[in-house]
Amino acid sequence: MSEIKVSGLSHVYSADTPFEKIAIDNVNVEIPHGQLVGLIGHTGSGKSTFIQHLNGLLVPSSGTVLVDSVNINGDKAAARDVRFKVGLVFQYPEYQLFEETVYADIAFGPKNMKLTEREIDERVREAAALVGVGEELFERSPLELSGGQKRRVAIAGVIAMRPGVLILDEPTAGLDPAGCQRILETICDYREKTGSTVVIVSHSMDDVARIADRLIVFNHGSIRFDGTLEEVFSNPKELSDIGLSVPAPTQIASALREQGVEIEGSVYTTEQLLAALLKLKKEVGRNA
Repeated sequence: MSEIKVSGLSHVYSADTPFEKIAIDNVNVEIPHGQLVGLIGHTGSGKSTFIQHLNGLLVPSSGTVLVDSVNINGDKAAARDVRFKVGLVFQYPEYQLFEETVYADIAFGPKNMKLTEREIDERVREAAALVGVGEELFERSPLELSGGQKRRVAIAGVIAMRPGVLILDEPTAGLDPAGCQRILETICDYREKTGSTVVIVSHSMDDVARIADRLIVFNHGSIRFDGTLEEVFSNPKELSDIGLSVPAPTQIASALREQGVEIEGSVYTTEQLLAALLKLKKEVGRNA
């Protein structure tokens, strides 16, 4: 289990040059262990820069990042340790698969942790099972797999290091609806089975609405909203002003309510919308 505390975090690219750009500015946030957080924002909002600070890939211009109360930029040993504790899956991670076999790719991280062969094998099989990669694929080249399979192998390679925090940058990008669903299910299964903290970066409100406990919205390098789905999605105009929108099912439910249709409860997902409409249909049938 791991928790993160970020205080006064700022990052400036090309500081003191004509190309200076403030990517994130005085960000303060805490993420307790076990939470599934959706991190959203338009392109250039600072969310990708932010997550690269959480596992020490970037050094802050100012501020601190604590993982389990340890300043990850305190020394080189701390930075190295945190990369095993905070696993980061980049966007389109399948393009970073480079080993000859699926097994070798998943085993790459654990090997760098100086584990025994037995421990490495145990972790590879455990991670593969968690993401739905069958052992019959172990000796195949990653290049022979489908896009969705490659994505799951790449995620397994990070999971095999058993990070206390798993961060995924646009994990459903470029996948068809079935592939998106499988990846989101994989993320939820991993969180449920391990109790790990999960941060999913996305521009898709629909994706995060389906799985997140909490939403953090970035805009121009700062946190604009931070709260539950209901707290964040109750601000549709403000979200629209910064280039975002509430999930499509929420928009449909709101439009129906404006027409006098009594849609009960919170609606953020297609499943919730369908359930609300079926309930309404039954009530209309009883009153007919």
